[in-house]
This record gives sequence, structure tokens and C-alpha cells, in this order.
Amino acid sequence: MASNESKGKTFVVALALCLVCSVVVSSAAVLLKDAQVANKALDKQKNILQAAGMYKDGVDVVEQFEQITAKLVDLRTGKFSQDITIDKFDQRKAAKDPSISLLLSEDEDLANISRRENYALVYLVEKQGELDKVILPVHGYGLWSTLYGFVALEQDANTVAGLGFFEHGETPGLGGEVDNPRWKAMWPGKQIYSEQGVAISLIKGTVDTSRKGSKYQVDGLSGATLTSKGVTNLLQFWLGDNGFGPFLHNLREGEA
Repeated sequence: MASNESKGKTFVVALALCLVCSVVVSSAAVLLKDAQVANKALDKQKNILQAAGMYKDGVDVVEQFEQITAKLVDLRTGKFSQDITIDKFDQRKAAKDPSISLLLSEDEDLANISRRENYALVYLVEKQGELDKVILPVHGYGLWSTLYGFVALEQDANTVAGLGFFEHGETPGLGGEVDNPRWKAMWPGKQIYSEQGVAISLIKGTVDTSRKGSKYQVDGLSGATLTSKGVTNLLQFWLGDNGFGPFLHNLREGEA
């Protein structure tokens, strides 16, 4: 009898402990939610600044980001839009919503993303009333994961100012070298468009800068052929006709 009472007390204590822990964890999640959202927004701003080569270590991120303006672009028209409030727009969720996204055909889906959202947020840097840089969100599938990042272009909307990925699950030391500062330093100055269209690509091996066309090429990631191909594909998609291509054309022509 005593043994049964002991087991019963143990069960009650364990149950009470579980309930207390659940309440503590739930309360912490609710109380920390605002802080998590703020930190996520801060990290996004930092990654945008880094992609554009504008981030300064030790300087307040929010203060640095004041020189950047976010605008909504309708990818169907290539023009700025006010159809959706920027503060409430979630681009990832939009890509999954059939009412505000496009189902891509196999031939169109270079980046292997299945659907393309109709709207996207772009980030503009202006100096003395003139466009200085435009920063575009890009994503696409590599070897193991979808890579999310930003590509920054100079005022000509053709010359790369920088490239950075802030989220991916590629193999450390191989595809994960997209995070390597030395590799990222190869991008500034590269050209996106040739007379034939989107020409930027990663190649196997090292770029021979003496050869014609080298301005459109970046060294591939050693031992990571599929990740390199994925980066090429996602850039060619997002900078092409089904991505930001029409918007960049309008931007160059002053018609965005």
C-alpha cells in the first residue's frame, strides 16, 4: 500500500513540475516575442548593409540603415507599387499564396523555387537625390537547401556592388563557402547583363581575367559544383525576365 502511495505522489509531483515548466516556457516565449521580432529585423538590416558594402562594425545598425529606403515592386509590371503596405508584407508567405504568386513552369523555374511572389521588397540608396545603389532579395535551391540573400547593384543597375547570403544549409567548407569573405570579395565590379541578356555565372575553377567575358564570371566554389550551379541559377532567374529584369530595365530608363 505504501509503495502505491509513493508512486502516486511521485506521479503528482512530476505532473506538477511539467505544468510549471510548460507555463514558464510559454510565458517566456510570449514575453520574448517582441524582442525576437526586433532582433530579426535588425539582422535583416545588417545583411542588406553588408551586401551593399555599406556596413560599419561598431556603428548602430538602425542609424546606418536610415540611408536606405524600402519600396514595394510589382514583378509583373516591373514598377513600384502601393498595393500592399510594406510593414505588413511577408515575402516568403506571399510566395506560398496562390492569390499573389505565380506558379512557374519547369522551363521558367531556374532557381527551383516552384512559385514566384508577385511583389517584392527592394532597397534603394540615394545620394543627393540620385540613385546610388539598389539591393534586391534573391533566393534559390543549392545542393541541400534554399539559399536566401541579397545582391546589390550600382546605379547603372548592372554592375555588382556586393552579394551575400544570410540563410542556407549548404555543407560547411564546401557549399557553405558562400559565407567566405574572400569569395564574396570577388563579386564587386562584375557585370550582370551582356547584349544577350543575363550573363553572370559561376565557373568551374578560377576566372582568367585576361579572357573576354571574364567580367561576367566568378570563381566557382571548390568541391561544391551543385551549390555553385544553384547560385548561378538563382541569380539568372531573379535578374531575368521572370524576376527583377523588367524592374531594372525600367529603373535604368527612369520609368519604374
